Formats: sequence, C-alpha cells, structure tokens
Amino acid sequence: MDVDFEAITVNLLAGEHRSPAFLKINPAGKLPVLVDGEVVLTESVAIVLYLAEKYRDQRLIPIDAQQRAQMIRWLLFTTTELEQPLWRIARHTSLYPENKRLPGELALARDDFVAMAKVLEEYMSGRKFVVGNSATVGDFVLAYTLDWPSSRTGSTGCRGSRLIWKRCTRGHVRQCASTRPSPASSAEQPLRQRVLNGSPVLAQHTGAR
Repeated sequence: MDVDFEAITVNLLAGEHRSPAFLKINPAGKLPVLVDGEVVLTESVAIVLYLAEKYRDQRLIPIDAQQRAQMIRWLLFTTTELEQPLWRIARHTSLYPENKRLPGELALARDDFVAMAKVLEEYMSGRKFVVGNSATVGDFVLAYTLDWPSSRTGSTGCRGSRLIWKRCTRGHVRQCASTRPSPASSAEQPLRQRVLNGSPVLAQHTGAR
C-alpha cells in the first residue's frame, strides 16, 4: 500500500502473545493486532477493511455497493468456512498439548475444508479476482488463507487439498502478489516489551499461526 508502518513479530510458540505487554493490547491474546494512533483493532477482516477504507486511494475496496457486499461475503466465507478447518487441523497436530489432541478431528476438518474449497473453486471459475477487474482486500485474505494448506502441509495435514488449491488459486495468488504490494512482506522486527503505540503498528505471528 506504500504506507509506512512498523511490523512486530509475535512468537506464539514462545508464548509472547501471553505477555503482560501484549495482553494490554489484546486481552484475548490473539493475532493479528493493528495499532494506528488511538485505534486498536483485532480480527484480520476488521483490520483489512479499516485499512482499505482509510486508504481509499489504493482502490482495495469496491465503490459499487453490490461488489462491496460480494467482497465482504467472500471475506467472511474465507475466515469461517476455509480458515476454521485449517485452524482445527493445526490445533490438533501442533498447537494443543499432545494429551488434548483429537486425531478424529483431522479427517473431519479436512473434509470440511475440501468441501468448502470446492464451493470457492466453482465461484472462481473464469474469474481473476473475487469481485470486479482488480485485486481487493478480499483477494489478499483469500490468497493468504489458501496458501496455508499448500505451504504448511507438515503442520496442517491438508495434503488432500493441494489439488484443489493448485486448480483454483495458484494463479490467483500470483496475480494478487504481482498486482499490489502486501504489508506482510515488509521486514519484521522482534516483539518489544512495551505497549505498542504510534502509527501504524501491525503485530504479526511467527512460529505457528
């Protein structure tokens, strides 16, 4: 977006999201978090919509009401129907202590993900972007989420979804990456033991999602 910001890496495996400094920002102890002056936002969809609204000159959010509604629809679909099964897999393969992992959850979550990926695949057939003729924040959230089972098969166990991902999104991910710069590609800095302030600060994750 060509906007100056500070990226701070938060290592979940090291428990940095449970530090007093971080919990002052987000008592839920989850990521990502955006601090922009007096504005503190959690939840990735809220963050991307806020940034798209604030920097409208970047044209990352549709002006047309119908396209805007469709973009929000697929943002919510991505986070509820696609991301949640991946989280379930990650929790029961690496995030939960071994005595709390449920092997049966893996197959169920994989089935849920593949079923919803097929819905997306049908919708994206013949399309380059989620809505309209250019990339929006909906494309970036979708591309990032769908890159998860491909790039992290060791931690998610989603190898069964690779064929759908290749057919449906590989070109889409490349198209988004080449069309707009992604803030997540900027250099990351270690977590500092302080309450984040200033503008804008994006707390991201490392180690595990």
